[in-house]
Amino acid sequence: MTSQFDQFLQEATTRGAGPDDTLDGDPLYGLYMSWCHVTQAAPRTERSFWQAMKKKQIVPGRNGLRMQGHAAADYILTSHLGLV
Repeated sequence: MTSQFDQFLQEATTRGAGPDDTLDGDPLYGLYMSWCHVTQAAPRTERSFWQAMKKKQIVPGRNGLRMQGHAAADYILTSHLGLV
C-alpha cells in the first residue's frame, strides 16, 4: 500500500539533474502542504512528515529533489504572492 508521503513524493517531486538540485526544509514541507491542498488530502503533522522523510533518507538540503506538478505551481504562487 502506498502511503500518503509516498504519493506526495511521486506526484510533487522529481530527481534533479544537477548536484545543486535540492529542496530545503521550508520549501519541502510547504510543497507537501500545497500537495495536500491540491489533492484534498488531510495533512499530517509536521513532525510526522519529517519522521517519514527521515525513514526515506530525505533530509533538507542536498536531497536531489525538485518540485513538479500542480502542487509546485500552487506552492510557488501562494508563497510568492507579491511577485504576481
